[in-house]
Amino acid sequence: MPEETEKKTDIKREVISWVIYLAVIVALTFFIVTYVGQRTRVSGQSMENTLHDGDNLIVDKISYRFRDPKRYEIIVFPYQYEKNTYYIKRIIGLPGETVQVKDGYVYIDGEKLDEHYGKEVMNSAGIAENPIKLGEDEYFVLGDNRNHSSDSRDPSVGVLHRKDLIGRAWVRIWPLDSIGVIQHE
Repeated sequence: MPEETEKKTDIKREVISWVIYLAVIVALTFFIVTYVGQRTRVSGQSMENTLHDGDNLIVDKISYRFRDPKRYEIIVFPYQYEKNTYYIKRIIGLPGETVQVKDGYVYIDGEKLDEHYGKEVMNSAGIAENPIKLGEDEYFVLGDNRNHSSDSRDPSVGVLHRKDLIGRAWVRIWPLDSIGVIQHE
């Protein structure tokens, strides 16, 4: 009899250890996805030539807890009119600045922005045709493929608030021939 009791005790210990192990894995996964990083997939051509349709990225969700977002960083944010839809764009205007699009180019506080990544001159200024003064926690974002991007020029996107920024694009993990840290400028 003692041998049988010992086997039952061993089985119970083994089951308990597996349950604890799985609980720790689930808790760590939740922590990482919620606070550290998450995978996202680029859908569409709005960030070409920097990012392409089908690229898989890891989004750094922790940096902005310790520092402010910077100009030219590529960020991810939720689209307010469609659940589980996220946009990926480049930060152009920072809090307190005045942004305007004139003759297809971006002007920050009246000075033409020196950009090297945009695919082409913008055909439409959208709501940025008139100067937009950004508030204390507001950001103006654009896609790199300016004529094929819904971004801050579009009223359905508009300016973003700091709380809207999920994180910044950090590493491309797919396709394999393009794996690497994403260049933000």
